[in-house]
Amino acid sequence: MDGSFSVVAPKVTPVLCLASASPRRKALLASIGVIADVIPSDIDETPLEDESAQAYVERLAIAKAQAVASRTALPVLGADTAVVIDNQILGKPIDEHDAAVMLQKLSGRCHHVLTAVAVVGTKGVFSCCVTTSVKMRVISQQEIADYWQTGEPADKAGGYAIQGLAAIFVEEIKGSHSAVVGLPLYETTHLLCQQGVPIWSGCYKSR
Repeated sequence: MDGSFSVVAPKVTPVLCLASASPRRKALLASIGVIADVIPSDIDETPLEDESAQAYVERLAIAKAQAVASRTALPVLGADTAVVIDNQILGKPIDEHDAAVMLQKLSGRCHHVLTAVAVVGTKGVFSCCVTTSVKMRVISQQEIADYWQTGEPADKAGGYAIQGLAAIFVEEIKGSHSAVVGLPLYETTHLLCQQGVPIWSGCYKSR
């Protein structure tokens, strides 16, 4: 024998299903002790004609949760985030040019980030929408180009990640920081408790 050994971590039972492949949302849930299985939803995310940003994110959050609910016995959480400026919803950039246009639009201005959360379970459907105001400093063309090369903005709504490298662009935030990341923890906790999902269950020591 070489003297090496392995340690088997205790298994933690999931109490929720997350209808999203977002590692950020899973990590945010884990930060409040909620261990979640992940079953990504696959729905059409095209905005409806004349649909407001709030109606859009709320509709998608509920639809994502409902699309997965039949595939698990656990309560399901769906969420959707949109970056909004000049009444325009900024989704994920399709390429470098698209990301540059988004960041140029956000540069030196305030915009809103709307995150809707829905929890579907045996007690029904509970949902909410949280709006956060974010002010960006002026971002140079070179910074925008360099930021794209990091790979971070490619799959982020609005072309930036407040919890990542783009934090240096953010001058001021009014509202929920975690909502901009992808999940408003205060409001999410309230919805989970309404559905009977235990908080902190992933933090308790085994006895």
